[in-house]
Amino acid sequence: MKLSEINNRLKENGLKITPQRVAILEAIITLKNHPTAENIIDIIRKSHPNISTATVYKVLDVLVESKLINKVKTDKDIMRYDAVLEKHHHIYHSDSDRIEDYYDSELTELLEKYFNEKQIPDFKIEDIKLQIIGKLKQ
Repeated sequence: MKLSEINNRLKENGLKITPQRVAILEAIITLKNHPTAENIIDIIRKSHPNISTATVYKVLDVLVESKLINKVKTDKDIMRYDAVLEKHHHIYHSDSDRIEDYYDSELTELLEKYFNEKQIPDFKIEDIKLQIIGKLKQ
């Protein structure tokens, strides 16, 4: 994604364009591997050596609140970040802690239809994301 597109995404979501926000969003988009905050900090510090850990966490929270990125929690309770906003699910490799995007519109429709028909009492569903946990076959 180009720098101008990142700036536009920030602007469209009512956020001030700062070097920290641009760098962090760019890192998440570039890494494409559902990075942890620590992964992002390692990348950011190459171009912004003085950025504080607290700043990175604050920017990540702002980006999540603004719906520019999503949080993805692993089976080991490690928080990761995802810049892909299209509907998709995740395949979580329990042996390597790797997360892959999984696109299946038929599965998404099936889940949405199921929960539309079978309501959860006193609960409004905002989104449905399936995390499929397993490991590569040997």
